[in-house]
Amino acid sequence: MTTMVKPGAAEARAKGGDGRGMPLSGSKPNPFQIAQQQLDEAAAVLKLDPATHDLLRWPLRELHVTLPVKMDDGTTKIYHGFRVQYNDARGPTKGGIRFHPDETIDTVRALAAWMTWKTAVVNIPLGGGKGGVICNPKEMSPGELERLSRAYIRQVGRILGLEKDVPAPDVYTTPQIMAWMADEFAFMQGYNEFGVITGKPIALGGSAGRGDATARGGMYCVREAAKILDLDLKGAPTAIQGYGNAGTFAHKLGRDLLGLRVVAASDSRGGVYQADGLDYEQLMAHKERTGSVVGFPGTKAVSNEEILELDVPVLIPSALENVITEANAGKIKARVVAELANGPTTPEADQILHKNGVYVIPDFLCNAGGVTVSYFEMVQNAYGYYWEEEMVHERLDKKMTAAFHAVHQAAQTYKVHNRLGAYVVAIQRVAEAVKLRGWV
Repeated sequence: MTTMVKPGAAEARAKGGDGRGMPLSGSKPNPFQIAQQQLDEAAAVLKLDPATHDLLRWPLRELHVTLPVKMDDGTTKIYHGFRVQYNDARGPTKGGIRFHPDETIDTVRALAAWMTWKTAVVNIPLGGGKGGVICNPKEMSPGELERLSRAYIRQVGRILGLEKDVPAPDVYTTPQIMAWMADEFAFMQGYNEFGVITGKPIALGGSAGRGDATARGGMYCVREAAKILDLDLKGAPTAIQGYGNAGTFAHKLGRDLLGLRVVAASDSRGGVYQADGLDYEQLMAHKERTGSVVGFPGTKAVSNEEILELDVPVLIPSALENVITEANAGKIKARVVAELANGPTTPEADQILHKNGVYVIPDFLCNAGGVTVSYFEMVQNAYGYYWEEEMVHERLDKKMTAAFHAVHQAAQTYKVHNRLGAYVVAIQRVAEAVKLRGWV
């Protein structure tokens, strides 16, 4: 039921996806095409040799899997999934697994590419990978999710391992799903190897500080950006598009660490605005009760599109890809855009934002806190000693701060926007490893 696939150029240029996550033409922007375009721009700045450039444009390997799963009603449903190992020149590949109804192979390829640059930009000894299953977990029972999770590991587990590829949670996957996957892998191997999956519950070798790591790392970056821009963050109005795991923690930590005043938040159903600020605890209670931020008492309704264009100094896109485009980039009024989402800004929009003086903290820097603490989790699993949460926060802060300033310095040196600066830092590191290993 498994197929090893090397992507063809024609396929990679297609857009959208069919029922198996394969590309179709004429749909929304293709994220892998965007990832390749971003790489091409950095390769031109670095004057990268043609062989290294071409190698870094493609995943080293992919696994496509078909997963039969018994449903609660006794029927069997067929799911399709992927695991992409983009580049392992600097170490084992690392990256999350998404359960999403609109998953496509090109989305997974793009995310695996961004994970490669993400691990390089924060300078941890890992490569980039990503996985996904086309499903709607909101319509599945816990039992169905467990059977799907185990089916995925039964097929993909043959290419996983501490020295090969280490998955983690991503969109619509949880510590419980990671626990099922780690258990299935242990059963296949005949022994426990908890470090092969990160983002696990604490009781199964998870790391303290992992839950809010993505948002925490992003807030450290916002703090450093504010120093450069001489921006006072205390009470600064802030908008968060995407009120999931990263967005909710950004609200809490933005308030607690930086003094941000979150005035707007949205999820897939819509958004809410309150100029005096949204109370985190009350908004979370409302969302847990109703399933959405929509209808939070005392607020004005705003759309996901409108929230991006609010007149606020800090904007935090925390949802999905391609929300800031050529069409709306000129309407962005924020001074700092902190990308906790993966790929929220298109290359055309990057140019507009840069021209307008918007300071973008690019996704694979801004949201790298998650993979950094996942790496810490791997380290702790490897020698069986676990750190206190304070130490995790301290080491995360050190990593994120160093990465932020490396990116800022590269952008200034090459006179490019910050995303290109981040690519320059990351690609230099991966290209050096590729050449030292004799691949090109």
